[in-house]
Amino acid sequence: MARTPWSEHPRLIALRARWRVVDVAVNALEGFQRHRTGLNAALVSHYGFLSVFPLFLVATTVLGFVLEDRPDLQKDIIDSAVAQLPIVGQQISIDPSGLQGSTPALIIGLLIALWASLKAFIVLQIALDDVAEVPFEQRPNPALKRLHALRGIGLVGLSVVCTTILGKFSGLERMPNISRLLLLLAAAAINAATLTATYRWLCTAKPTWRSAIPAGLIGGFLFAVLDVLGTQLVSRAIANASPVYGTFASVIGLLAWMSLHATIALGGAELNRALAIPRQ
Repeated sequence: MARTPWSEHPRLIALRARWRVVDVAVNALEGFQRHRTGLNAALVSHYGFLSVFPLFLVATTVLGFVLEDRPDLQKDIIDSAVAQLPIVGQQISIDPSGLQGSTPALIIGLLIALWASLKAFIVLQIALDDVAEVPFEQRPNPALKRLHALRGIGLVGLSVVCTTILGKFSGLERMPNISRLLLLLAAAAINAATLTATYRWLCTAKPTWRSAIPAGLIGGFLFAVLDVLGTQLVSRAIANASPVYGTFASVIGLLAWMSLHATIALGGAELNRALAIPRQ
């Protein structure tokens, strides 16, 4: 005997008929389950996580080139935010002169980071097409997917650079609270624009800008809040932990941070789709 879907419970149907917000929420949750959006979010965060450690290798190599025979810079960088990076930060704190520049390591790190980033954005395209229920025969070929992924990497990379700069300014000690709030809103606006463009450009169905904006605004604000809270929590955890446990805390926190971002982004796509479904 077939079970009645949870979304068709009589009480829930009555609530959906009465309240638009309940109807949208149920449609979004149904889509999240039907399109396996949680699994796709996990894959996006997995490949995003894989791209981070090659970037740490690149950062280590670049620092090796920059700090070579520069004791003044070595002293300055010990007191900087760079010293809080997982693994790299531990080496900087112990002996920054031990960092060595290596051209092969730099090239290998960049290539692996590019490969993992491409995989993450290809999975993101697949996830957005799953949400839009685009038929497989209408989806881009592998070469075109990689071109779209490169555009996504450039878009998100530019957004990360801009929000990082804003975060650096907001961390100044004498910054007035109103200025911190304005910087947070600016970061939220950048994130919102990036998310909206992602929904528009990476999905084969090419939703309209208007239909992509709602989740872009909500997701942009949540991204900005996560960035602020995540930075503070990780900084405190590292400061109060031993080098070994601090590294584990950073890795776990980074994976959770990426997973939340991927879930919010794809959950937003489900929300946009639910908003476009006519009310019955």
